[in-house]
Amino acid sequence: MPAIGFHRHDHAACIDTSIAAAERHCAVHKLKLTPVRRRALEILLREHRALGAYDLLGHLAEDGLGSQPPVAYRALDFLTSAGFAHKIERLNAYIACAHLGSDHAPAFLICRSCKSVAEAETEMARGRLGDAARDTGFKIERTVIEAEGLCPDCQDAAA
Repeated sequence: MPAIGFHRHDHAACIDTSIAAAERHCAVHKLKLTPVRRRALEILLREHRALGAYDLLGHLAEDGLGSQPPVAYRALDFLTSAGFAHKIERLNAYIACAHLGSDHAPAFLICRSCKSVAEAETEMARGRLGDAARDTGFKIERTVIEAEGLCPDCQDAAA
């Protein structure tokens, strides 16, 4: 699957499809998509960029859904645990999962200029890391791959 995040698309359909997938996942797995959790996911989907917990909290507070840090952190904890969002370690921020509902190993392409983030899928058992793991008898369970550079828009602006 190609990286998702740097290309134009039907944003409203993207949000609607992802929210519907989250609702189905929660129904199947008996999870509660509370109003705060749902709104947090909508905000991450709408922004299409990584947001820090306090950025998210500002949006939630504007919507009257709480202004204390635990509100945002609890929502983010739920969203990441359920696979609806990912933490971008490099930015200490969160982004909505672009492949919601699929079991995958994401890689993040982070624009150092505008801070937009694209999500691409990787396979943990492939490439040099997979080779090294196999050679040593190591079983990879989780990876975090983050690459920093310039998105197409920022490359065009710099040219």
